[in-house]
Amino acid sequence: MTERPKIRVLLIDNHPLVLDGLKAVLETFDHIEVAGTAGLAQAGLEIGRQVLPQVVLMDINMPKLSGIDAIELFRNELPQARVVMLSMHDSREYISSSVMHGAAGYILKDVSTDEIVSAIETVAGGGTYFSSGVFDTLMGERAEEGTDPLTPRERDILGLIVAGRSNKEIAETLGITSATAETHRKNLKKKLGIATTAGLIRYALDHGIVSKSDKLHLPTSG
Repeated sequence: MTERPKIRVLLIDNHPLVLDGLKAVLETFDHIEVAGTAGLAQAGLEIGRQVLPQVVLMDINMPKLSGIDAIELFRNELPQARVVMLSMHDSREYISSSVMHGAAGYILKDVSTDEIVSAIETVAGGGTYFSSGVFDTLMGERAEEGTDPLTPRERDILGLIVAGRSNKEIAETLGITSATAETHRKNLKKKLGIATTAGLIRYALDHGIVSKSDKLHLPTSG
């Protein structure tokens, strides 16, 4: 039987008990390697340069440099690393800000070990992951919706984009050509005034376009 490749994880949290607990729990999984730990975001970045993690599991509220502000530093200096925010805060402001800064996921500290592992596996595989509590917050607190600017077809396209589908896969799903799928993608960004996939994800979350049944696994394309 082929052994599963290990996922290298860097843990960053300024609470030693949380850090030690996470490390101890994750090390019980054969396919996860805790490559390093740090109590501050800047220290974590320095360690990350040495251990080259695939996934960075990071708290938001830390002294000197917050986890949200550190996301872009990790994306710039360690582009292979996917950042997942681990926080006690389920406010829409924190969640949306994390997504817009480039986080690949957001999970709450009260989730089960299995969900943390699932988040690590999902983002390591190229997807994004939001715990159920996080999704419920976004759905429950989103602003009152006005007239929907998107047509049913555009909503379908956006849902598939957020689900990580390539232009080819969108074309196969909807029975259109890859060129048409690409045109839809460009038109969506232009129509909504959004330049990035992260922005499209945020729009889809804020407006309930992502199905509640898909709330735990939302892979994203580049």
